[in-house]
Amino acid sequence: MNEDFLHYVWRYQLFATTNLKTTQNNLISVIKKGIYNTNAGPDFKNAQIKIDNQLWAGNVEIHLKSSDWYAHHHEVDKNYDAVILHVVWEDDVPVFMKNNTKIPTLILKDVVLPLTVKNYKNLFTAQPRWIFCENEIASVDSFILNNWKERLFFERLERKSNEIKEFLNACNNDFEAVLFKMLAKNFGLKINGEAFLSLANSFNYLVLKKVQFNKNTLAALLFGQAGFLEDRVEEAYFTELKKEYRYLQHKYDLQPIDKKQFSFFRMRPSNFPTIRIAQLISLYHKNQNLFSKIIKVNNLEAFYDLFSVDVPMFWKTHYTFEKEAKSSPKKITKPFVDLLIINTIIPLKFLYQKNKKGACEDEILAIIKNIKPEKNSIISKFKTLKITSESAFETQSLLELKNNYCAKKRCLQCALGLTILKEKT
Repeated sequence: MNEDFLHYVWRYQLFATTNLKTTQNNLISVIKKGIYNTNAGPDFKNAQIKIDNQLWAGNVEIHLKSSDWYAHHHEVDKNYDAVILHVVWEDDVPVFMKNNTKIPTLILKDVVLPLTVKNYKNLFTAQPRWIFCENEIASVDSFILNNWKERLFFERLERKSNEIKEFLNACNNDFEAVLFKMLAKNFGLKINGEAFLSLANSFNYLVLKKVQFNKNTLAALLFGQAGFLEDRVEEAYFTELKKEYRYLQHKYDLQPIDKKQFSFFRMRPSNFPTIRIAQLISLYHKNQNLFSKIIKVNNLEAFYDLFSVDVPMFWKTHYTFEKEAKSSPKKITKPFVDLLIINTIIPLKFLYQKNKKGACEDEILAIIKNIKPEKNSIISKFKTLKITSESAFETQSLLELKNNYCAKKRCLQCALGLTILKEKT
């Protein structure tokens, strides 16, 4: 038993309401249950409760035990002065208001519907499951499921937006600089993401803007800061970049990061950090104001065109500086662009629009719904539960569901969990 369950019972009034009485034997009638409060303060605000023949307006506070009132120090918190009813599962101590009168208390354990408790226990205390509702989720009405997916998708966007705000604060609200840092991290994927972010943080973005018109100078900056030009390699392109980097290093007081941060182990050559840096170089050489272009783009094919770049000639026949390989174009693939759109572009675009004129949700949904579904273990498991995905919109929603509701046991804040419990009650 937990307080979330008691909130659920009160929110949906899942208890016998006839002959309802306080612990002091006063009759209770719930006129308005109040507005559920997810922030600090009493659990339900602006309630109306009739006790005997007196109508009271105020707040309702809910606890497992009445002694929690004192454990949470509500007696010294003025936010709780307007509590008109204390709803508890167990009344273990009397609770007094500041005028030394007892706060009217309702014991839910005595009046909650037995089937409600049974369904709750069946859902939460069954044998270990991947998600609690895995036996019931496929039976949820598609209208409820689809509406909840949209809510989940935008919750995920809001959370990602809050993370982006930290980048913005560090970059004096320069969206171009933030885009570079986020793209760099995502170019590194999971294995090299932090190393790429360290690379992006190792110099002022203004330096990149000054040198990006010259592809070799830009290459010298990024490969040099990544630490890949510190070795000795008998190759003309390497020697040229190293010489150029020494000049940049002196001019802008640059200090390279340790190249050991980057991993090549068990990676496909197309994902080698050297190749991803080469692609990043081509992208920024081609697009001097990349963020401005991204804001104007509103369809998937246009994004593919924007990210269609050729790596510098040297990298068409190399995966590292040291060894030549069979020639291949090494372009940024559409699946990789999809990942960039999902993890960087849409969250950044959403935040920018929200700050300027309000997010254009229809535009964002049109883009994400045209991207193919992601493939990972979570999406595969949902598929075994007959919850399939036709686009990245659905996979993003399901990832949010699993990670921020199912894994945290927030079934009573989940539209699917509430629907399943209600149907059984």
